[in-house]
Amino acid sequence: MIHLHILSGKKAGGRVVASHFPFRIGRAPQNHLPLEDDGVWDHHLSLEFRKRDGFYLAATSSAMAAINGNPVENAPLRNGDVMTVGSAKIQFWLAPAPQRGLRGRENFVWVILALVTLGQAALVFYLAR
Repeated sequence: MIHLHILSGKKAGGRVVASHFPFRIGRAPQNHLPLEDDGVWDHHLSLEFRKRDGFYLAATSSAMAAINGNPVENAPLRNGDVMTVGSAKIQFWLAPAPQRGLRGRENFVWVILALVTLGQAALVFYLAR
């Protein structure tokens, strides 16, 4: 899952979570992220996930797109990259990995420790007789 932080344009300050790919960005309302800024086409670009290569920006031919100020048509994205889509700027972030709770495992270890302690106490009591 990725987070897109809109840095400039009409939706500046907004944040969008992309969890399904390809994730389309453009002026048309059916895009996952519709932008109505100057220079944005109906289907401007898409963000794709490739298993071997990671996340990629794939711009529509002749659409102006840049990553960190460098014009691109098809390029990999890295955490923190700033994409320019027409006159809008969007920052690409990987979502933080959710941490699983460890309460069940911790309780299991405490139960095992208690059983071992009780077992040792019973063994000492048995041998002391």
